[in-house]
Amino acid sequence: MGQALARSFENMRRYFGTDGVRGIVGRDLTPALVERLGRAVTLWQGGGAVLIGRDTRASGRELERAFASGVASAGGNAMLAGVLPTPAVALLALDLGAVISASHNPPEYNGVKLFDGEGRKLTDEAEEEIEALLGEAPRNAEAGRIDNLDVIHGSYIDHVVERFGEDLEGLRIGVDCANGAYSGIAPAAFERLGATVVAIGDHPDGSNINVGCGATDLRALQQTVTREGLDLGVAFDGDGDRMLAVDERGEPVDGDQILAVLALDLGVDIVAVTAMANLGLHRLLAERGIRVVTTDVGDRYVLEALRREGGLLGGEQSGHLIYLQGHVTGDGLVAALLLCRSLHGRRLSEAVAVMPRFPQARENVRVADKQLTQAILDDVEQKNAELSGRGRVLVRPSGTEPVVRVLAEAETEEEAERLCGTIAALVSRELG
Repeated sequence: MGQALARSFENMRRYFGTDGVRGIVGRDLTPALVERLGRAVTLWQGGGAVLIGRDTRASGRELERAFASGVASAGGNAMLAGVLPTPAVALLALDLGAVISASHNPPEYNGVKLFDGEGRKLTDEAEEEIEALLGEAPRNAEAGRIDNLDVIHGSYIDHVVERFGEDLEGLRIGVDCANGAYSGIAPAAFERLGATVVAIGDHPDGSNINVGCGATDLRALQQTVTREGLDLGVAFDGDGDRMLAVDERGEPVDGDQILAVLALDLGVDIVAVTAMANLGLHRLLAERGIRVVTTDVGDRYVLEALRREGGLLGGEQSGHLIYLQGHVTGDGLVAALLLCRSLHGRRLSEAVAVMPRFPQARENVRVADKQLTQAILDDVEQKNAELSGRGRVLVRPSGTEPVVRVLAEAETEEEAERLCGTIAALVSRELG
């Protein structure tokens, strides 16, 4: 496992990380770079129409225009959809789809996510080819144009509600929109299905996306659910491709638990997960005869595995949840609707109790260099051999931040914390 991680890290592209190009606006990510990216991806595609959406960050408009200018400079047609969740762009992509977003990151970040004409995230190889075109000069600029679209939101909501919704009359649900792209959209979808909705994080101002709200911080939703006596709560991240939940007691429900509930309710025979998935999920699915496919961290690798294996359901503990029956990518709103549909009158706490959870301990170690040393790889390999299936240690560089993520899992919380602390200290010593 350590050698695979090392190879993966060595092959990382210069600009593209685990989920598009991302960075702090004005430092790592500039309008000039975004314009070059728009031009490069259009040259790579050979022209055509590009649907462009964005989340609610203050920098979004400027970067949206920069990307569109790049598209037009290469002879493409940039179609601006305004604020639109990432899964909507994937579902409605034209020859290409692009989202100006940094997903779950703080407001000072922004980025660009890309989809092909079938709504699939681009492969590592495609991203390398696009990076090779970043230095190309404008061409065929007279053939390009920039247009505004006004009807996309309704098409997306209609598809999601009609394909994945059911009558939710009597359900009282908290909906945390993370002050992001689902503000207004997600509460309206639940209300259209008959639910009583208490919405929070639904007043974006350009600087409050993912701040004290959404899937990255469930505290506000937990308080809302318990204070209002709601049946459950769901929380999205800033661009809407992640969803986590809160049960009726205010207890958080992660992506692994949601996957467990959905896998049993949807009757799938394959589930794709990443290396971060809880061992309890593996055990439950094995007991039910459901095959598990494990991928590298990143929802696009889960998507690739599902398409390769002919599966429909997969996801990550962080809340990227993917169901491909009637969709092309992970969708936070779809996952939330499927979760509500799977309850069948049960409390959410009862539904998720089907999955035993191994205690996990995590630490993000800030480093000067994300290249894992041989000492780290050897120590991780040794500890995993000693655990022999009773737990595990996972170390991986972040694809979007200057940190190395350490995860330890064991049969007891004390052992997990001890393992995590030991490895985190080694990472800190080795990488500074």
